[in-house]
Amino acid sequence: MEHGHGAHAGASGRYLWRLGAALGVGLAFLVVEVVVGALTGSLALISDAAHMLTDVFGLGISLIAIVLARGSGPTFRRTFGMYRGEVLAALANAVLLFGVAGYVLVEAIGRISEPPAVPGLPVLLTATAGIAANLVSFGLLRSGAKESLNIRGAYLEVLADLIGSFGVLLSGAITILTGWRYADPLIGVAIGLFVLPRTAKLAARALRILFQHAPAEVDVEKVSHELGGLTGVADVHDLHVWTLTSGMEVASAHLAVDPAAEPARVLAAAQALLAERYSIDHATIQVETRESARRCQELSW
Repeated sequence: MEHGHGAHAGASGRYLWRLGAALGVGLAFLVVEVVVGALTGSLALISDAAHMLTDVFGLGISLIAIVLARGSGPTFRRTFGMYRGEVLAALANAVLLFGVAGYVLVEAIGRISEPPAVPGLPVLLTATAGIAANLVSFGLLRSGAKESLNIRGAYLEVLADLIGSFGVLLSGAITILTGWRYADPLIGVAIGLFVLPRTAKLAARALRILFQHAPAEVDVEKVSHELGGLTGVADVHDLHVWTLTSGMEVASAHLAVDPAAEPARVLAAAQALLAERYSIDHATIQVETRESARRCQELSW
């Protein structure tokens, strides 16, 4: 029952210390950005600090997901374990991000008419430190991103924040070289707008999982057709495909078979099809006769 879940946790577990180290680096730099941003009044730094907060939150989610997957697997009371904790945390992260991005945009609009003077050198130095911090985290997570979807999500968060740090660097450089006051609020807005689409995508993905919709990359109608084409299968019904948490797709189905069919062969063929063509290793298949399948048609849902 749990072999697929164990493999998922094991792959990420090998990079547990790397995630922890990247989280420590992110937290340290987040404090630096918040302090310097507050002291200088730099909207670009505050905006990038919000982005860094999402990275820290995302790394924390990944770390918690690995710990929960390793130590809180399925039980008789929690038959799916604590895997959904990652999804709920991601949704909370998205709500927080929308609020922060909204604050940055409103604050920027208020500053456009009379942009405050922002010292460029502290912003420039902080951005340089941010690039260095992100490069360290980038190097820690790069190898794991090829093996684990969970680690890849954290890796992409760090990569996106690296881009944000370059934006802050540009803001500080423009301020030092030209004294143009609009550079800071405009780049702050750009970073805020850069965060919003990723936030919407994160929220949509979390909601899709919580509503138990089929994974976007799986054509359930095609799956039904292919299962129905297996030797001995007369009918496919009660087919469900959903995501338990990121990288863990699950399926269940009822297959009505012909009287001459061998249920064990049909079961093996169905499980192989789902695993090889759709990477669904955890599938619960009920093989039944046509007569017993009629009961399913009498159910209200």
